[in-house]
Amino acid sequence: MSDGTMVQFPVNGTEAEGYIAVPASGSGPGILVLQEWWGLVPQLKGVCDRLAAEGFTALAPDLYHGEIAEHTEMDKAGELMTGLPPDRAARDMAGAIDHLLAGDAVTGDQVGVIGFCMGGLLTLMIAAGQGDRVAAAVPFYGAPLGDGEPDWSGLTAKVEGHFAENDDFFPPDAVEDLAARLRAMGKDVSFTIYPGTGHAFANEANPLGTRDDEAAATAWARALAFLRVNVPG
Repeated sequence: MSDGTMVQFPVNGTEAEGYIAVPASGSGPGILVLQEWWGLVPQLKGVCDRLAAEGFTALAPDLYHGEIAEHTEMDKAGELMTGLPPDRAARDMAGAIDHLLAGDAVTGDQVGVIGFCMGGLLTLMIAAGQGDRVAAAVPFYGAPLGDGEPDWSGLTAKVEGHFAENDDFFPPDAVEDLAARLRAMGKDVSFTIYPGTGHAFANEANPLGTRDDEAAATAWARALAFLRVNVPG
C-alpha cells in the first residue's frame, strides 16, 4: 500500500485540500476519487491507497473542507451533503483535476473519476462538466436523477456504473432509465445492478450494514480493469 499525503491545490484564487496517493513507481494514470456523504474519512483515503497500489495516482479532494460525519451520525452526514454548495464542489473537483494533470505524478493528459454514493452522483456531474479531460467515469451506487441532472452534451467519458438492487437512495429502475437515455444520446454507458445488494455494498467500513464481500470484489475488479483500459498513461 502507498502512504498517501494531504496536499493543497489552487482553486479560483483560493486553496482546497485533498488526499493524494502515488504508486511506488512515482507516477501513473490520474484518478479523481470522490467521497461518500461522510466526507474525506479514513476509508476513502484507503481507496486512494488501493488505487496507488494498482499503479494509479489517486487524489480525493476534501469537498466538505475539514468536516466529516461518523457512521453513527447519519443526520449530520445528510446535513453536510445537502449543505455542500454545488458551485464550490464543482470548482474543487475541477481544481483537483488541474492538480493531477499538472503534476509529474500523472502520466496522461486525461483522468479517470471514481466515486461512491454522493461521490457517484458527482462522478457523472464532473464528467459531464469537464468534457474530454475525463476519459473514464466509474460511479458506485450514485447518479444524478431527475431535476439534478446536468447538461449531458459535454459527457465524452466512457462510463461504467455499479449499483445496488435494493437502494432507496438511487432506485435501480431510475438508474436503468438514465443509462438508457444516455445511450440514446450516443454516450458509452454501461451500468451493472448487483443482485441482492444494498446501498454502499462496497464500503469496507460497512457503515450501513450492507457490505457484500463478493459483489464488492467483483465490482472493484471490474472498475480497475475499466480504468486501466480507458485512462491514458
